Amino acid sequence: MISLDLHRSDDFVASHLRDGLENRVKAAHRAIINKTGAGSEWIGWRDVLASPNDALLEEISLQGKEIRERADVLVCVGIGGSYLGADAVIKALSPYFRAAKDEVVEEASLFEPGASTGKTPEVLFAGHHLSGKYLTELLDYLEGKSVYVNMISKSGTTLEPGIAFRVIRDWMEVRFEDSSRRIMATTDAERGALRALATEKGYRTHIIPDDVGGRFSVLTPVGLLPIAAAGFDIRSLFYGAVAMMKEIDTSENHAALDYAARRYALHESGFTTEVLSVFEPSLSGFGGWWQQLFGESEGKEHKGIFPTTCLFSTDLHSLGQYLQEGRRNVAETFLTLGDDRGHITVPEWDSDADGSTADGLSFVAGKTFSDVTQAALHGTMDAHVQGGVPVQHLEIERLDENALGGLIYFFEHVVAIGGYLLGVNPFDQPGVEAYKRAMYERLGR
Repeated sequence: MISLDLHRSDDFVASHLRDGLENRVKAAHRAIINKTGAGSEWIGWRDVLASPNDALLEEISLQGKEIRERADVLVCVGIGGSYLGADAVIKALSPYFRAAKDEVVEEASLFEPGASTGKTPEVLFAGHHLSGKYLTELLDYLEGKSVYVNMISKSGTTLEPGIAFRVIRDWMEVRFEDSSRRIMATTDAERGALRALATEKGYRTHIIPDDVGGRFSVLTPVGLLPIAAAGFDIRSLFYGAVAMMKEIDTSENHAALDYAARRYALHESGFTTEVLSVFEPSLSGFGGWWQQLFGESEGKEHKGIFPTTCLFSTDLHSLGQYLQEGRRNVAETFLTLGDDRGHITVPEWDSDADGSTADGLSFVAGKTFSDVTQAALHGTMDAHVQGGVPVQHLEIERLDENALGGLIYFFEHVVAIGGYLLGVNPFDQPGVEAYKRAMYERLGR
């Protein structure tokens, strides 16, 4: 379940923008469901949820189990949507300290929520930037370990992951006689350089659906295989998204539609930057996926809200001043957890009774970290509103696979509506090609 509170942004948009959008939002919503809007040939991210492939989920789960049993590390090679979704979910669900996850549950069901069927390999990423230093140190780190590799690319010709894979593939072939089993490809069903290489080398493959763009692909094998290898329940993740899609599709009024409408109204009122602010560090990776989803979907034709993220309270001590008193073109969405597991209590010291502690913090003694976080959350929201920042508040009940699946679909539906309200195709990204053309020219292509 996702709850949405918009009242802290009410005063920042004109009444005609708040009340006059309902019909346009519903029309955009219907265009998504009926596939009648711009880019409708790219709405396969809904189709995979509408017709769940349980056999594929089981196949991916079994492959994830194999990786957990045989590998110390899974290296996923990809950029943009080929890695951000998996990275976000894995970071969100993983414990902060690795030892907490390396417990074996014997005879656990593949689909049992929270169950582990073996040891948990590290899932590392490569090809998501051009740092030779990173790649060199990655190979040094992998030395002596059991390694699997998943190359993720629809074409196989994107420069950043392509050149990283050249290096990693050569390294694997020198060290593992069974490298063709250890290297997997997630790619196009029939075409492209990676498909041809996978056929030549005998790599196991998974298909990226033709009608699913990278930033919408986390609930396809692109994201599901790394998430399964990390030991998480991909069936619960997937069906959390299925449930959210059905909920949005069948509701007369839903928080997803309200949030999309309010974002557009703020855009039209001059708020051209949106900050997704989280208090739980586990969600910081999710912010990276959200950033790509909204940036690539809406940022066209000199339109759209610039998406960025903040981790509080850390960034209140760095960007807090700007948010409070900087340019007033920033809107803020807080994403929080109903259950943040912050039950640890601030200790009481002997001198707290008379208030003489040197740290001056006796007023929080006996309170839980959840109590403190809630005070920080509501205090920050109130302060930012008073400083001229419209604030929206999204809350999910807990941090698990099912809830994250629902949140993923929630944001996908919101951004599709947002693109249609702006009058742009939310499913293409023509501007991304500009830097590639300039870079390739300098490299002699």
